[in-house]
Amino acid sequence: MKKPITPYDWHRPAVRDTAAVEIHHPAPLAPVQHTAPLMQPGAVPSVASVVLPDGRVVTGYAISPAQPEPLVAKPAVSRTAVNVALGGVGFLAVCGGLLLLTSFIAALTAFITQLITLAAVIFGGWIAVQILGHGSGGGNTFHVRKAVFKRNHFN
Repeated sequence: MKKPITPYDWHRPAVRDTAAVEIHHPAPLAPVQHTAPLMQPGAVPSVASVVLPDGRVVTGYAISPAQPEPLVAKPAVSRTAVNVALGGVGFLAVCGGLLLLTSFIAALTAFITQLITLAAVIFGGWIAVQILGHGSGGGNTFHVRKAVFKRNHFN
C-alpha cells in the first residue's frame, strides 16, 4: 500500500510500482575473424618446467624479464629554476621601467607647476601695473551718464 503524498513530501521522488519493469538482455557480439595469425609458427617459445622444493612441478612458457626503460638524462638545471630566474629578471626590468616612469611623471609635474607659477607672477605683475600704474595723464576717462529713452529716441 502506498503512503499518500503530503505537501511536505514534494521534494521526495514518487514511489513507483515495480510491476511495470522491463528487463533487457544484452545481445552477444559476433566473434571477430582474424585473417592473419597472431604469432608466427616459429616464434612460439619452448615450454619450461620448474620443480619446486616441495615436489610440485610448474609448467609454462619462459618469459624473458622485462628490461627497464633507459633513464632519460636530466638537465643540469631544472626547468622550474630557469623559469623562476627568468621571472625574476623580467620583474626587475619592469620595476626599473616603472621607477623611471614615476621619476619622469614627477619631473614633468614639477616643470608644469613652475611654468604656472611663472605665468601667474608675470601676468599678476602686469595687472598690478595696469591698476596701480601712474595716476598722471595717459589714461582714458569715460563719463557714463544715464540714458533716457522717450518714444524710441535716445537722449
